[in-house]
Amino acid sequence: MNSEDLKKRFKKFAINAALLIKELPTDAINIPYSNQLIRSSSSPGANYRAACRAKSTADFINKLKIVEEELDESIYFLELLRYFNSKFDVQIQTLEEEGDELLAIIVKSIKTIKDKNPKS
Repeated sequence: MNSEDLKKRFKKFAINAALLIKELPTDAINIPYSNQLIRSSSSPGANYRAACRAKSTADFINKLKIVEEELDESIYFLELLRYFNSKFDVQIQTLEEEGDELLAIIVKSIKTIKDKNPKS
């Protein structure tokens, strides 16, 4: 998978999270969790794009670590939303699975870069 493919996947992940949020009931639980999800699900794509423009290997790794953290946060809020919105179980689980796959790609990328550049 090349960087353009990954950029597209991050964008689709953010869009699908936003589409889910639009469908969820507006209540005291969903509002704050949805607000967190909208931020955390759009951040990996923006930070990955920034990583692609990194000025050094260390800068690249730092930006990928942000992508990793934001993906993990997105998965967490998806888990919470699924708990309170069982009607959307399949849709949320699909998003969680995509988040898990993206997270695995980023973690593997960080490890690969660190193995090739032990001083970073």
